[in-house]
Amino acid sequence: MSAFGTIAAMLKARSGLTLGPDKLYLLETRLAPILRREGLADLAALAARMKPASALERDVVDAMTTNESLFFRDGKPFDALRQTVLARLHAARPAGAALRIWSAAASTGQEAYSIAMVAADMAAALQGRRVEVLGTDLAREPLDRARQGAYSQFEIQRGLPMQMLVKHFTKEDAGWRVKPSLRDAVVFREWNLLSDLRPLGMFDIVFCRNVLIYFDPPTKRRVLEAIARQMPADGVLFLGGAETAVGLTEMFKPELGGVGYLRANALQSAA
Repeated sequence: MSAFGTIAAMLKARSGLTLGPDKLYLLETRLAPILRREGLADLAALAARMKPASALERDVVDAMTTNESLFFRDGKPFDALRQTVLARLHAARPAGAALRIWSAAASTGQEAYSIAMVAADMAAALQGRRVEVLGTDLAREPLDRARQGAYSQFEIQRGLPMQMLVKHFTKEDAGWRVKPSLRDAVVFREWNLLSDLRPLGMFDIVFCRNVLIYFDPPTKRRVLEAIARQMPADGVLFLGGAETAVGLTEMFKPELGGVGYLRANALQSAA
C-alpha cells in the first residue's frame, strides 16, 4: 500500500475521516509540521515510522481532524435554540431535570460557549432550570484551548456580538477570556464520535455540525444512528448547512424549517 493509502486508511479507522487521492495535497500540508519535527523526509517515512496507538499516530490524527470553529457559526441554529427549542424542551421536562446539550467535535470551544451564552441569557425564561453543556473532540490540543477559554481579537471578531462579549468575557493583554461563570457552565471531554457513545449519557439537544461532510455515507449513517440512541424521542439535532440526515437514516426527520432534525418518535427502537 502507498504511504498515502496507509495514512488514509488509519485516519478512516481512527476518526472516520475519508480522504480520496485528490486530497494528497491536504495530507502533505497538514502533516508538514510533524515531518519537520520528526526529521522525516516525506509521507513514506512517516507511514513507515507510525505504529498503532502510538503518540505519533495520535499526532497525525490530531493534525488532520483539527477544524475551524467560530462563535455563533451560521446563526440559524442558535436562533432556533433561543426562539423555540429550549423553551419547548423546558415545558416538556419535569421540574428539577437538567437540559443536556452536546457540542460534538467542539474543537476550540466557540460552539459550546455560544450554546452556553444562549442558555445563560434565557435563565429567567427557563425558570432557573440547569442547562448542562458538554463539548467533545477527538483532538487534544484544541480541547486544551477550549478549557482555557482564551481567544484572540481575531477569533472574537468572527461572530461574537458585542453585548455577548461585554457580558461573558474579560479583556486580557493578548485577547479575551471567558468569564468563570460561563466557563464553569461547559465541560470539555476528549471523545471519538466513532466510539461507544453510551458513557456520555442522554442529550436533549445535539450540535454535530460540519463533521459529517468528512465521512463516507456508511460512516455518516453509523454516527447519526449512534447519536439518535443517546436522545429522547423529542430531542433535536443540529447539523451543518451542507449536511443532511435525509436519505441516511429514518431516525431523524427535518423540522424548524430545515434548520434542525427531530428525533423520530415512531422510530425510536430502530437501530
